[in-house]
Amino acid sequence: MKNVPVVKLGIIAVSRDCFPLELSIRRRRAVTAACLKKKIDIVECEKTVENENDALLALAEARDKGVNALVVFLGNFGPEGPTSLMAQRFDGPVMVAAAAEESQNDLIQSRGDAYCGMLSNSYNNGLRRLRLYVPEYPVGDSEEVAEMIGEFVPVARVLLGVKGLKIFSFGPRPQDFLACNAPIKPLYDLGIEIMENSELDLYDICQAAKTDPLVKPTMESMSKELGTGNTYPELIERLAWYEVALRRFMEKHLGASRFGIFANKCWPSFQKYFGHVPCFINGRLAAEGIPVSCEVDIYGALSEYLAACATLLPPTLLDINNTVPKDMIQANRAHMKEYKPTDLFMGFHCGNVSSGCMIKPSIQHQLIMHRLLEPDRPPTITRGTLEGRIQVGPITLFRLQSTADTQLKSYLAQGEVLDIDPHSFGGIGVFAVKEMGRFYRHVLIGKRFPHHTAVAFAHAGKTLFSAVKVLGVEDVSYNQPADQRYADENPF
Repeated sequence: MKNVPVVKLGIIAVSRDCFPLELSIRRRRAVTAACLKKKIDIVECEKTVENENDALLALAEARDKGVNALVVFLGNFGPEGPTSLMAQRFDGPVMVAAAAEESQNDLIQSRGDAYCGMLSNSYNNGLRRLRLYVPEYPVGDSEEVAEMIGEFVPVARVLLGVKGLKIFSFGPRPQDFLACNAPIKPLYDLGIEIMENSELDLYDICQAAKTDPLVKPTMESMSKELGTGNTYPELIERLAWYEVALRRFMEKHLGASRFGIFANKCWPSFQKYFGHVPCFINGRLAAEGIPVSCEVDIYGALSEYLAACATLLPPTLLDINNTVPKDMIQANRAHMKEYKPTDLFMGFHCGNVSSGCMIKPSIQHQLIMHRLLEPDRPPTITRGTLEGRIQVGPITLFRLQSTADTQLKSYLAQGEVLDIDPHSFGGIGVFAVKEMGRFYRHVLIGKRFPHHTAVAFAHAGKTLFSAVKVLGVEDVSYNQPADQRYADENPF
């Protein structure tokens, strides 16, 4: 993916000056070796921190070595003040972990007490109001700490992505959708830039793109990607104009940001002026880590982007759309596994899922828009969806959203797409999530989330949960197991 950060990890060991310095150095080297054995690239910073001056020197070393995500390793108890100061001054995501004791035969001169040091470190981080990544059980031997570091990599990628992100929107946000009208102030609180533009701006840049030299290779790329699914070859040039226009706009307006995504108005006026729907382009750009959300859903685009950073796979944005008919369930008992009917729903959107995440996709027209915009003639301006079944396999539903009073909240639920033909149109699949019915009622409805969900085509719940907590989101929901009740769930 071209539009996501590349994480360059560094590790700095810290040492309380009344403990052996060599203990932290030796344990740091062992963690580094374990990381390299697991093919986790990490830069070992030689300076070990015992005091504030050491912290400054270690930070300079990390900066000179290009480190953008830092592992602070307590090889022994560690100096609380200098350690938290270093984390505060590091310009990127920080993880803290500690060394477990190694042998019953060496608990006098080589006892490090890092288990205790983590407590003091946490207290001092709180004094500085720091939000750091702390593994679920942050103390371990070299192999275990290396595993923790491996899990930190995608979390760091999400955090770096947010830090360098700019959202471009085109068109007014529709009145009907909270998803689109949610406040943008929390985006600035996260360090995200946003640039809102009109549909006329979008039309203008698209007209200018018609003579762009990038149009021809874009058409060739589209045709190659679609193969036999290129059902409207005469439409490809128009679609290429639109894609090139978005790429050029992003290149020109990233400014101080490193990464860009889009939230664009896509109907009903779009079709009349552009002569197509934008869905296929949305999916193509998402495959590069540049999600383009439908209906100016700014938080939907952001949620997609976080999913892309977490997985390095194309994300998509779907409606949590419709129930699965009972006769379809009965006809597909062999594919139902252990799921109940209320665990199922259909995920759908017009045609914005990336081609690599679909089964035999092809360019079609948007049926609902056709009914509205050109009901008495063959589809013309409503063509451009990429339709077909969504691929079978693991998924994560994810949303980061602002409430009307600017409070951030989020949800996650892992599940899968089942091998069941949905017998419908658009980009669509039969989704299964354990206890989805209760999650639907007590999280999606109960906490007033909008109908759009970002979909990651992998199980990414652990990464995304950790990332949004480090971002400071306190209200994070997930699908509770059957034996765990939601706070507002009727106990009778």
